[in-house]
Amino acid sequence: MNKKKFNTKKMVQLAILIAIIMLMAFTPLGYLKIFVLDITLIVVPVAVGAVLLGPTAGAILGFTFGFTSFILSFSSPLGAMMLDISPVFRVLTCIIPRVLCGWLTGVVYSVMRKGNKVSKFAVPVANLSCPIFNTIFFMTALMLFYYNTPAIQDMATSMGVFNPIALVFAMVGVNAVIEAVACFVVGTAITKALQVAFKL
Repeated sequence: MNKKKFNTKKMVQLAILIAIIMLMAFTPLGYLKIFVLDITLIVVPVAVGAVLLGPTAGAILGFTFGFTSFILSFSSPLGAMMLDISPVFRVLTCIIPRVLCGWLTGVVYSVMRKGNKVSKFAVPVANLSCPIFNTIFFMTALMLFYYNTPAIQDMATSMGVFNPIALVFAMVGVNAVIEAVACFVVGTAITKALQVAFKL
């Protein structure tokens, strides 16, 4: 009976976080637009959920994040360009990196909380790792699937860079730092507050 109540409670919490991601995705709350890319603030509820509810929940929240980003491709110049090149690659680029970042964030927290010397750093490190994983996996997928396309090559030329690694840094340098700081500060604070509130 207690296990059933726990599972129900966990499902309700997961549903709330999914709703928050959907709300953020389709309102200005989720993205801060700068140049050709968006600074993604949706990593915050993904990280919070991965820490509070575990790797599987993190993967589900990551999938939700990825699905919404695919839907938003139809209204984004960069997303629309990638859809025109290959809808399948766009689906993979949106969803797989986000599932991985949510799942691995939960894994990082689960591993660290078991270590006596590092357990007190588990929450902030996990919240910091989520946006880092998101950036690494998303940009890896982008370069893997789209680097040799005319549109990305034109972008690289306009930025004066001539290899995938340099292009990644040119495109997301500032964005990645802001995402990481936001998730580290805001995500850590929210996670710790919810841990106390939910007695986790």
